[in-house]
Amino acid sequence: MAKGDRNRQQAREKIAQARAAEARRRRRRLWLGVAGVVAVVAAVAGITVAVSGGGDASNPPGVRLAPLHTLGALRPAPAPGSQGPEAVPIPPAAPLASTAPAATGGTVDGIGCQTNEQTLFHIHAHLTIFINGTPRQVPAAVGIPGARAQTTPNGPFIDSGTCFYWLHTHAADGVIHIESPVQRTYTLGQFFDEWGLPLGPGQVGPARGHVTALYNGQVFQGNPRNIPLTAHAQIQLEVGKPLVAPVSIAWPSGL
Repeated sequence: MAKGDRNRQQAREKIAQARAAEARRRRRRLWLGVAGVVAVVAAVAGITVAVSGGGDASNPPGVRLAPLHTLGALRPAPAPGSQGPEAVPIPPAAPLASTAPAATGGTVDGIGCQTNEQTLFHIHAHLTIFINGTPRQVPAAVGIPGARAQTTPNGPFIDSGTCFYWLHTHAADGVIHIESPVQRTYTLGQFFDEWGLPLGPGQVGPARGHVTALYNGQVFQGNPRNIPLTAHAQIQLEVGKPLVAPVSIAWPSGL
């Protein structure tokens, strides 16, 4: 091979080597970029899981829960009732108790009763009650002395009264309105105190027997009085047996 041809061949080989090296560097930069994105996504996911307590941000710290399967076989939840004025089903059942023994305006457990609803802290929770497997309503007007109802196409809605306690119900659909001038954690026991009914491990209002409490689909361990009324909490109280599977409502817009 002539000297000129050898030089041209060597030049082509060097160019090919340089291009191959550049291709390897590009692939490496691309791989490092993808790896960095994956690492960031994993870190963000890890932070999200840590903040949300394993993906469930609705369970506050300190609440002890057990898996639902620890209760054994459960009766299927009954079909929901007709939709009430808050777009939440109303159980086709008798009330657990009337609002006759309810507080009439005096302070209860540090909870006041104002002429206007307090909205600085405004969330909602849902309460379902079964007595020996039979549903019971949480009536409208708990926490609203002198309640006056407005007629709606979906049933009565309590829109006014002498005053509004910070925990109250507007309809018989189990939705507890937490409307407070201060942000704090209220409990189911405080709601029952406003209602004027006892609540404990062996009693829910007039019904006596072993009480099983469910909180967001799991078994609440402890005195049901201490169940926190957190935003969109799904709470179920069952006295006696058979035990019923958790009832879960779909929260409508605005609640």
